[in-house]
Amino acid sequence: MRVKQRWDEVRGVVKPLGWLVLALGVLALAAGATAGWRELTVIGVACLLLLGVSLPFLVGRTRVRVDLVLEPARVAAGATVAASIDVTNLAAGRMLPTVFDLPVGDAVHRYGIPALAAGATHQETFTVRTERRGVIGVGPATTRRGDPLGLVSRDTEWTDLQEILVRPAMIPLDALGAGLLRDLEGVETESISQSDLAFHTLREYVAGDDLRHVHWRSSAKVMASGGVSQLLVRQYLDTRRSHATIVVDDQPSSWAPGERGADEFETAMSATASIIVRAVLDDFEASFVCGHHASSGVDGHLALDAVCRAVTGRVGLIPAARRAADIAHDTSLLFLVTGGAAPFEDVLRASAAFPPEVRRIAIVVEATATATVTETGGLTVLRVGTLEDLPGLLHWSAR
Repeated sequence: MRVKQRWDEVRGVVKPLGWLVLALGVLALAAGATAGWRELTVIGVACLLLLGVSLPFLVGRTRVRVDLVLEPARVAAGATVAASIDVTNLAAGRMLPTVFDLPVGDAVHRYGIPALAAGATHQETFTVRTERRGVIGVGPATTRRGDPLGLVSRDTEWTDLQEILVRPAMIPLDALGAGLLRDLEGVETESISQSDLAFHTLREYVAGDDLRHVHWRSSAKVMASGGVSQLLVRQYLDTRRSHATIVVDDQPSSWAPGERGADEFETAMSATASIIVRAVLDDFEASFVCGHHASSGVDGHLALDAVCRAVTGRVGLIPAARRAADIAHDTSLLFLVTGGAAPFEDVLRASAAFPPEVRRIAIVVEATATATVTETGGLTVLRVGTLEDLPGLLHWSAR
């Protein structure tokens, strides 16, 4: 195991050009010894000498602290992210000039860091332009100590990989409406909560409890009768909130072929993000499932983050709907989002994964479709051509 680890370290230090020079030198020496060609021997010695001269460039240590800042880390498509990288010399002496490589998406930014005195800091600033929904990886920032020809180098990573989450374009939607709620006041469950509507009992105060829930009158009675300082806090029964679940079909066959299908899928993601934002504004819990990406809970940011990461795949609408039914079993409003090429039977089977009392809405995105609203077997079907069609169709379907 130790030998393999050492070999991996050597492979990481010697770069492809270095291996090429080493191989050329060995072959040239072997051929020169066999054929008696002095020229090949000279070439072989020169290659090995060149490789040997490059090794001293690996000697030494770089002691720095690198801070990578992205502001903001979540943006809408088309926005710009301001970024900075601060390099601080932690060594007791002066740091020699060095080069930092910082991957940003598919590109690599290279910055020359000048010589720094002990404790000094150098800052580089740049901007990241976002064009489409997705995730842009930034980092890790890496220093490279090696020879000028790039035969050998020792790379050190100074930051973790950070991500810029690019959200799709969104459009404002009207409130989803009281008629779509399972229970406006909330239904009591057996789960105990520290803050809700349904009072359950009193218990002793523990560190970290919200002082707003202290029952001062009961606490005073206990302290007066027992002579001990003891606070009592209210405990509640958790109530069920309204829950909106959005399931997006990830199968490429459900969307139009080629670039048009990719655009339709992005329109679907924009519609999904718009619904999630509206659900959060309406105090809904929000769940999202698309392929292998899923999120559920009261934090709308998590659902929008999952939207940023979603890509086409092979899961399909029906398995995704079944998974959504498992993670969001208290769903009161369901959205099934798919393309115009998807069999309508799959949409019906996906909707059947949820209980009959759940309000179901299917959103079919097709660039050439005329905006329409139809009702089939308890399933409201909205045919959307562009994102701008969605607000009016949702408003009409809620009437």
